[in-house]
Amino acid sequence: MSALPTIYLARHGETEWSRSGQHTGRTDLPLLPAGEESAKLLGPRLAGVTFSRVFTSPLTRAKRTAELAGFAPEIEPDLLEWDYGDYEGLKSAEIAAKRPGWNLFRHGAPGGESPAEVIERIDKLVARLKAMTGNVLCFAHGHILRVLAVRWIDQSLTLGTCMLLGTATISVLSFNHHRLEEPAIKVWNS
Repeated sequence: MSALPTIYLARHGETEWSRSGQHTGRTDLPLLPAGEESAKLLGPRLAGVTFSRVFTSPLTRAKRTAELAGFAPEIEPDLLEWDYGDYEGLKSAEIAAKRPGWNLFRHGAPGGESPAEVIERIDKLVARLKAMTGNVLCFAHGHILRVLAVRWIDQSLTLGTCMLLGTATISVLSFNHHRLEEPAIKVWNS
């Protein structure tokens, strides 16, 4: 039996919109200076870990975080952030004023991706990641990394609502008892 992978997730550093709480899907914002500094700190935190593959979302904030952390990643389009469509750039309170009770993980975004579309995209990525070996590192975004984690452990997308994820953090996905049938979250939002 081949070794199971361990998947490290790194959220990008702070941007203007992550600081203000605006939904940043496909808008390609740069890192703030503070975001660049925190991205540089990811490198030392990951020192000593050998990665068989390193992936990043194609968006600048994720790619730049990977570079500042000392990695030359491969582009993985499925790591793109959730497409917020009509809600791009809005804060949750602004959306709730228009649509009371709205929750991204339950309702998706009009003009953007539905929960079913995000599940389909991420489930394919999860299957590819689970088929890899060694340590794998993925640089991406807050909501899509939450989706990746809940789908890794075969849970409902709505669990992502409860899994807060700060900028420039590291999380680790693994397996309980080293069994493919028991995917687990080893570290979250560190």
